[in-house]
Amino acid sequence: MKRLISLGTSILFMCITCFVVQAQTRVSYTRHEAMIPMRDGIKLFTVYFTPDNISTPVPILIQRTPYGSQDMQNPNNNSYLKDMAAEGYIFVTQDIRGRYRSEGQFEMNRPVLDKPNTVDESTDTYDAVEWMIHNIPSNNGKVGQLGISYPGWTTLAAASRPHPAMKAASEQATMSDLFLGDDFHHNGAFRLSYAFDYAFMEEASKTDTLFPFDHYDQYEWFLKMGPLSNANDKYFHNKLPSWNAFMEHPDYDAYWQYKSPLRYVDYPRIPMLHVGGVWDQEDMMGPQLMYKKMEKLDSNNRNFICIGPWNHGQWAGGNVTHLGSYEMGSNTAAYFQKNIQKKWFDYYLKGIGDGNFAEATIFQTGSNEWKTYSTWPPKEATNNKLYISDNGGISFTKPATASATAFDSYVSDPKKPVPYRARPIEQTYGPGSHWYNWHVADQRFVDGRPDVLTWKSEALTNDVTVTGNIIAHLFASTTGSDADWVVKLIDVYPDQDAANPNMSGYELMIANEVFRGRYRTSFQKPAAITPNKVEEYTIDLHQANHTFLKGHRIMVQVQSSWFPIIDMNPQKFVPSIYKAKAGDYQKATQKIYRNNQFATYIEFPQIQ
Repeated sequence: MKRLISLGTSILFMCITCFVVQAQTRVSYTRHEAMIPMRDGIKLFTVYFTPDNISTPVPILIQRTPYGSQDMQNPNNNSYLKDMAAEGYIFVTQDIRGRYRSEGQFEMNRPVLDKPNTVDESTDTYDAVEWMIHNIPSNNGKVGQLGISYPGWTTLAAASRPHPAMKAASEQATMSDLFLGDDFHHNGAFRLSYAFDYAFMEEASKTDTLFPFDHYDQYEWFLKMGPLSNANDKYFHNKLPSWNAFMEHPDYDAYWQYKSPLRYVDYPRIPMLHVGGVWDQEDMMGPQLMYKKMEKLDSNNRNFICIGPWNHGQWAGGNVTHLGSYEMGSNTAAYFQKNIQKKWFDYYLKGIGDGNFAEATIFQTGSNEWKTYSTWPPKEATNNKLYISDNGGISFTKPATASATAFDSYVSDPKKPVPYRARPIEQTYGPGSHWYNWHVADQRFVDGRPDVLTWKSEALTNDVTVTGNIIAHLFASTTGSDADWVVKLIDVYPDQDAANPNMSGYELMIANEVFRGRYRTSFQKPAAITPNKVEEYTIDLHQANHTFLKGHRIMVQVQSSWFPIIDMNPQKFVPSIYKAKAGDYQKATQKIYRNNQFATYIEFPQIQ
């Protein structure tokens, strides 16, 4: 949920690559500041830009952020907003309560309460909108809201209980359920380095603050920190509310369920455009999950989704043609801003256009083409099964062998966990961090590790496209009584790529996820794994639309650590991993099965 790059700058209005429009063709803007009162008397700092040289009323476009509004840029100088700014909007950004120049007490992801005499992000937005439509001159009485990351979540919260003047919203890279996926946990597995950095940054002071690490490589630092209880004992001293909540609520209990948008988000009460990146390193699941939740109750055709080839918020940029080493083939951000986002808000807030929007606009990686679908995932997709097989191969044919020894194994050692990206692992938001691109990093950095299993196909003789939900079905056993399972689906480039020699042999992750074994039957009630018992683990690798090109190979990898983005599982069942002792961490032998009774496979949705 962190903003895109720099501290103290709002993500929505941050200029990644500024685009200067010809002065004689653009609308000019004047900057204003206000302290807007909420229903409980707290005042929130707000910056807004009004157009100077237009004669007709225009809509208000608002974002609400914890990252500071003071440095909000003139919309004409911001690549993300330039298309809308050129024709006239009122642009607003507001510090949420307790952050930067706003009054009040900050609460991380304050849930929608729906209780009398209480405040939350939906009531604060309601009060802000009420003030704006009555106090900002020349508005047309229509308001839209958008935002990326945390401002995406504030958009989601506001749209769940909207002011009557709010006519459209676009949540972008929003967080979803903070235990099941995004930000702080994935399938119950704790996102250690991210949660540590983010909790300190947002709660140590009223403005963004980096934790003063004394070691550059976070892999080494977190290994030396040891058990999770040491974070409070040595560094935080129980002063960070979010970190305390992590430690006190290790399972999916009432605390997490109440905070979850799955509780308070129901149907699209106003038109909603969900936007996400397939390689979002922070909030990949949010837009997908929120679209799915609303779609079930969308009786008025108000629910739409766009997924692009981006990391967290990359579509806000000016000239976005690549992510890391992956080349997109075009300026995908410009396409989104002009052909999707602008048309969306122009229609609902200005009445411009026919409103004939595609249900789903999804970029197909590999082929580098924008695709539209009438349903998402496409109903016409059929699930094939991609099986791991002997000799490190994979096949669309189920293994025929009945041998109980048809498995591959490795030893997972908590003292030597698999890094989630190539070392050194820089501080998440620190100088020179490779955090932003790690989902597209070349996976060859784990080659040769005995604790990573790899299976791959022969070179493809035809293009193979996967479109929709990718689900891993892992049949596995462990000598321990708990285990983490990390599954990666990878596109392996040709050994000699004539079109792009720098990508020769590149191993590009298409989908990935972790699952904490103790939650295989329930996220509310963890249970020990019976040592050496084969069990099935169903792991959602989320949505993708990707073409494995002819000459490429399809690869599957499995491992049991992903450090330090995921905390190290002790591999011995304890009631709470957050209270585990150093002596609880033990080696374990993991086996992944590939016989006709226990056939590990990937659900591989394809459109014929």
